[in-house]
Amino acid sequence: MVEVHAKSKMGLNGSSGSGTQPINRRKNLSQQIWDVVQLIGDVVLLWVLVLYSLGERFYRYIVPVPERPVKGEIVLITGTGHGMGKELALLYASKGATVVGWDVNTKSNEETISEINARGYPKAYAYYCDVSNKDSVFEVAKKVLKEVGDVSILINNAGIMPTHPILDQTKEEIEKTFAINVFAHFWTIQAFLPTMKKNNHGHIVALSSCAGLFGLENLVPYCGTKFAVRGIMEALHEEFRQEKNCKIETTCVCPYMVDTGLCKKPKVRFERLMPLLNPRYAAKSIMKAQQTQQKLVSIPGYLVNLNDFVRVLPLKAGLYIKDFINSGVESDL
Repeated sequence: MVEVHAKSKMGLNGSSGSGTQPINRRKNLSQQIWDVVQLIGDVVLLWVLVLYSLGERFYRYIVPVPERPVKGEIVLITGTGHGMGKELALLYASKGATVVGWDVNTKSNEETISEINARGYPKAYAYYCDVSNKDSVFEVAKKVLKEVGDVSILINNAGIMPTHPILDQTKEEIEKTFAINVFAHFWTIQAFLPTMKKNNHGHIVALSSCAGLFGLENLVPYCGTKFAVRGIMEALHEEFRQEKNCKIETTCVCPYMVDTGLCKKPKVRFERLMPLLNPRYAAKSIMKAQQTQQKLVSIPGYLVNLNDFVRVLPLKAGLYIKDFINSGVESDL
C-alpha cells in the first residue's frame, strides 16, 4: 500500500509538474506576441519619423533655418594667415564675434588680425600654433583661455595638399599631411571641448573636402585625411547625440576646389559649370552652414547629393560619371 501510494503520489506530482508546463509556454507565447507587437509599433514609429524628417527637409527648402547670430561668440580659426581661414576670420569679426587666429606663419596671421582690428570690429587675437603638435595646441589653448576667454566656436580649417602619385609621396609628406589634416582635429577638440561641455554651449566646424566624398588621382594621402575628417565629425556628433540635453553642435564642410593656391594644377572639364570657388564665397557658405547647424554640407551643395546618388549605382556606373565630369588635380611634379 505504501508503494502504491508513493507511486500514486509520484504520478500526481508528475501530472502536476506537466500541468505547469503549458502555463510557462503560455507565458512565453504571450511574451513573444508582445515582442512582435512592440516591434511592429517600433517599425511604424520609425517610418513616421522618416516621413516626418523628409517633410521637414522639404519644408526647409522653402523656409530656411534661421541663422544663429555669432555676436559675442569667441571663434577660434586655424590657418587664418591666408585663403579661407583669412576670409572666415574677417567674416566672423564683421558679425561681432571675437576672432582668435592660429597659424604657423606669424607674419601673415598678424596681418589678418591687424586688418580686423583696423576695421573697428571686436578685438581679434593672433597666436602662433603648430596644430600638428599636441603639446603646442594645449599650451596655446591655455593662453587663449586666460587671455581671451572660453572658445565657443572652433573651426578646424588648416590643411596641406601634396598633389602627386602615391609612389612619389614621401614618408615625411604623408606623415605631415595626416598630422595637420587629421591629428590636429583631435588635439584642438580635446583642448576646447571641456569648456564647451562645462558651458553646454559650442560648435565645432571641420573642413573636409570634395576629396572626402570621392577618391581622386594624385591625392591618395589627402583623400585619406579628408575621408577621416568626415568620419571623425560623424562619430563626434553621435557622441553628443547620445548625451542627454547636450547643446554642442557639429558641422562638416566639403568644399570643391577653392582658388587659394592649394590646388596648383586643377583639372576642370566644365569650367563654367564647375569653376574654382572664390575663397570669400566659400567662407560665406561655411559660416552659413555653421549658423544654420547643418551637419554635413558641400560647396556647391549638390555635390553631397550627387555623391549619395552615385554610391547607390553599380561601381562601374559611378566611374563612368566620374570620367564624364573629369575634374581633379594634375601632379605638381
